[in-house]
Amino acid sequence: MEDVFIHPTTIVDADVSIGKGSRIWHFCHVMPGAVLGERCVLGQNVFVGAGVRIGNGVKIQNNVSVFTGVELEDDVFCGPSMVFTNVMNPRSDIERRDAFRPTRVRRGATIGANATIVCGVELGHHCFIGAGAVVIKDIGSYELWVGNPARRVGWMSARGCRLHFDINGRAVCEESGEEYVLIDGLVSKSEGESVSA
Repeated sequence: MEDVFIHPTTIVDADVSIGKGSRIWHFCHVMPGAVLGERCVLGQNVFVGAGVRIGNGVKIQNNVSVFTGVELEDDVFCGPSMVFTNVMNPRSDIERRDAFRPTRVRRGATIGANATIVCGVELGHHCFIGAGAVVIKDIGSYELWVGNPARRVGWMSARGCRLHFDINGRAVCEESGEEYVLIDGLVSKSEGESVSA
């Protein structure tokens, strides 16, 4: 594995693919068949389940378990101690491996510290889940969700800046100058030129 750092306390099982420039820190465990893209960072005590697919540029902070059935696209950020689940009705005395519900986290999404993502949902690209939120349903692209249960309280740009839409449904990212449009509750980048912030 070219240009990959794996701390000596980490266990990487057979048939794992780890992309160039990735770093895996203390006390992690990567199960068989997992795929990590290039330039990923796994903080201390991260678990990656069998067959999990993780895109390029993903950052998973300390104490996160990415269970079988979870897929992380490119540039996803998982905050410290956030939680994924993969079964809706777990019982210790009942085997439910055939009941795993897939969870998909789209490109550029951010999940804050201590948030919980209940299985079977899709998080849209560049959405932003606040610290401690409990997500129980699908989240659209660029949406900002907080609370328990999580609710939408606004929108964020691809750069992670809060978007404030005018009466015409337009907003500009204060960092990038990119323009966004809000139509029928859905946000997308404007097809026009970027404007000065």
